[in-house]
Amino acid sequence: MSHDSTAAPEAAARKLSGRRRKEIVAVLLFSGGPIFESSIPLSVFGIDRQDAGVPRYRLLVSAGEEGPLRTTGGLELTAPHGLEAISRAGTVVVPAWRSITSPPPEEALDALRRAHEEGARIVGLCTGAFVLAAAGLLDGRPATTHWMYAPTLAKRYPSVHVDPRELFVDDGDVLTSAGTAAGIDLCLHIVRTDHGNEAAGALARRLVVPPRRSGGQERYLDRSLPEEIGADPLAEVVAWALEHLHEQFDVETLAARAYMSRRTFDRRFRSLTGSAPLQWLITQRVLQAQRLLETSDYSVDEVAGRCGFRSPVALRGHFRRQLGSSPAAYRAAYRARRPQGDRPPVDGDGAAAGAGQPGPMSAPTAAPHQEGGGPVPLQTRRAPSPVGTSAPLASSSSSSSENGREAYAGSRASVPGQRSGM
Repeated sequence: MSHDSTAAPEAAARKLSGRRRKEIVAVLLFSGGPIFESSIPLSVFGIDRQDAGVPRYRLLVSAGEEGPLRTTGGLELTAPHGLEAISRAGTVVVPAWRSITSPPPEEALDALRRAHEEGARIVGLCTGAFVLAAAGLLDGRPATTHWMYAPTLAKRYPSVHVDPRELFVDDGDVLTSAGTAAGIDLCLHIVRTDHGNEAAGALARRLVVPPRRSGGQERYLDRSLPEEIGADPLAEVVAWALEHLHEQFDVETLAARAYMSRRTFDRRFRSLTGSAPLQWLITQRVLQAQRLLETSDYSVDEVAGRCGFRSPVALRGHFRRQLGSSPAAYRAAYRARRPQGDRPPVDGDGAAAGAGQPGPMSAPTAAPHQEGGGPVPLQTRRAPSPVGTSAPLASSSSSSSENGREAYAGSRASVPGQRSGM
């Protein structure tokens, strides 16, 4: 599911100032950015498709730092414009950032802050959200990024309300998307917002992609813990939890095993993972249920018991919220794509051979796919449970960059978008 924001009155009333024009889109590129993500806004906003009924944008490709800019495979790019071109844009897109642990150039952050102050719409695709966060543009706002980097974004920028479930989040004048293909979804959404469904549909047909995708990132999500927890004392408790998912226990049990109060345990767990321990535990149980549905012939009731759920009703509710489907429908869709002979052998206990308990860095489970190769469309209903944020890790950003972000965030009023699912 993607969240479209009904912008707050302050955002709706903002007007472009100076030389900025609504139809001008500036794409801000950095060295080290992946070529696929970088090319998405170039293709969407930079090609004249007026013959297909798609209104034309004017594209300005801008270098966020001194070139030449290196990208995937050692290719070198030379942008025709520098940061000065951003001063004319009504929309500024940051399609990617080279490293989630290194600070973006302060000059680029200043240009983004100035553009936002002057009414421009700011867009971050995939890891581009880290650049927007470093500029202070996401403080107090909902945002998303690639599910793999969402915990890091939440930890590094605790004032950002990171929701790793969404394909994209539109918060009015600041928009973010999940990884890779979700960047196309967000760019189509921008065209739809600017010019209507017909124009977005015509563009989608040219790109040979669906005009709207249902569902979110859950089907791709692996919510096991990040690698850095391996050196933490909580790692032993987490390992125990993963080995005993078939038992009924709660967060209080985990806190007791860590010799901590529930409050201290919650705070410590959030600081390590960017999410609440209860949500992590439920997600691990759902992932285990997903594996058993794929690799065993257990009934749904038996799967619920073997994953620590107190009842099949509890399993069905959590499974639908996270994966957008009932357990029975998920199993049917999965098996429809896998002939009987291709299923893993089942051992004497009914579990697939080699399908042990998930480890802290267990691989994500693939979603069922339909004949055309895309994911099976699943009816989706989300509960409003954004990932909790936590104290940040020691930032590798320079002090000047951090001070600039805080100064900017403190000088503007937050524009909380009212999000509604499609």
